[in-house]
Amino acid sequence: MESFTVLMLRAMDDYLEQELGCRFRLLRLCDSPPDRRDDFLRAHAGSVRAIVTGGGDGADAALIDALPGLEIIASYSVGVDRVDLARCRERGIRVTNTPGVLTDDVADLAVGLAMATLRRIPQADSYVRAGQWKDKGYYPLTTKFSGKRVGIIGLGRIGLAIAKRVQGFDCPVSYYQRREQTHPGYTYYPTVVELARNSDVLVVACSLNEQSRRIVDREVMEALGPKGVLVNIGRGAHVDEPELVSALVDGRLGGAGLDVFANEPNVPEALLELDNVVLAPHMASGTHETRTAMADVVLANLEAHVLKKPLLTPVV
Repeated sequence: MESFTVLMLRAMDDYLEQELGCRFRLLRLCDSPPDRRDDFLRAHAGSVRAIVTGGGDGADAALIDALPGLEIIASYSVGVDRVDLARCRERGIRVTNTPGVLTDDVADLAVGLAMATLRRIPQADSYVRAGQWKDKGYYPLTTKFSGKRVGIIGLGRIGLAIAKRVQGFDCPVSYYQRREQTHPGYTYYPTVVELARNSDVLVVACSLNEQSRRIVDREVMEALGPKGVLVNIGRGAHVDEPELVSALVDGRLGGAGLDVFANEPNVPEALLELDNVVLAPHMASGTHETRTAMADVVLANLEAHVLKKPLLTPVV
């Protein structure tokens, strides 16, 4: 497979890069200076047959069209919203992702963000580190997580894993998605607004598409209310970010635990000043164990393609 040329768009997991280099001819677009990348692509356009990308980079139509020999795009992520799937279908280019192996980590972080926001764990940590426990006494009371009504937008693999976890805290679970599913014990709501109105914690766990873009808007935030908490481990574009900032600043929304943002890695300055939010740097799948498992799925999909075997996790 050494003659099969793979283009990696940016530096990724060390294990993934090492294995790609061992199994294929690896080109790293990230090694080229930003102002020379068009030249790099033109120089290698005829040989590149695969792209390895991440959820934040994807592959747009311009990149796809610049590579006439491209056969497959392997995403080192479950999300493929930034891959031009329509153009891939037009050209017969296969697309794969890494579902399943990151479910537990993402669900774990969702619950962790909810608990950290309600119990104000980061703020309490700062209180101790700054010596305020000694100077000012015990930290102010926080809000209980156990028993809170948890609403989940998207009851796929990750949504179901979140539901399973919060049930261990005696949290009633409700959900929204386009079609009601048969899940005894979970309450279905036909709109996100109704779900938010009947939730204390609202978790965004759906995939990003045109229907789910800004699915959490001003109306949803108003329905969640001044005691409600929003947790987003999906994509930043699921939430109307300016409205979120406004609702948090004004106290119309009680709090938020956020792992994703609209323009990463840029986080709105106003969020950095708020003490009713917990912020994470898009790290939901960021454990050694899961990133290795994701890399193995990428590698297995590429090898299956080269050997003309069925892909493990085809999207297109």
